[in-house]
Amino acid sequence: MRVLLIEDEPSLNFRLGQSLEAAGFAVDSAYDGEEGWFLGDTEPYDAVILDLGLPKLDGNSVLSRWREAGRTMPVLVLTARGRWSEKMTAFNAGADDYVTKPFELDEVVYRIRALIRRASGHAQPELACAGLRLDTNGSRVSLDGMPVQLTAQEFRILSYLMHHMGKVVSRTELMEHVYDRNFDNDSNVLEVLIGRLRKKVGAGLIHTIRGQGYRLQADDEP
Repeated sequence: MRVLLIEDEPSLNFRLGQSLEAAGFAVDSAYDGEEGWFLGDTEPYDAVILDLGLPKLDGNSVLSRWREAGRTMPVLVLTARGRWSEKMTAFNAGADDYVTKPFELDEVVYRIRALIRRASGHAQPELACAGLRLDTNGSRVSLDGMPVQLTAQEFRILSYLMHHMGKVVSRTELMEHVYDRNFDNDSNVLEVLIGRLRKKVGAGLIHTIRGQGYRLQADDEP
């Protein structure tokens, strides 16, 4: 899963980015509103963390522009502004959730997980396909009750496929949602990682749809 983090305070941006990466996300960071708006308008993200008090372009303006342009990714607003009227302004601009500074880093991670999960149509924190289980809150994977050890890249790929179970996901879409903007999209590393995942979770779950992409689905499902 790929997240855009827009926060102008360098140390907070760094600490939040580290926490998100440790939780299994690919993270792109921006430090002002103009850069953040551009990335959110041109790149596909599963969720955005957006500070309101940004230089060059404030967070509410960034959010309003995205929504007016039809950008629908869930947005979690971060701000030091705690008054209800200010929260209402952010929600009216299109925010999906709101955290007031100071906050616990883990709270932001959990809220982002929940926003992504709900945006893909899942209410429960555990995603399941046959005997395969993914605990989105704990970033844990098990197969038939036994833990499965995955690398960070393998986990992001499996997480995206499980959030979109039954859907054919193109190679391009998968690459765009599991790697940050600096990744070389011409690399064949995705095919290698899919092969490794099949060995760990079973070949009957991740299907190659020729000319289209990949689909995670149990063999006995229609």
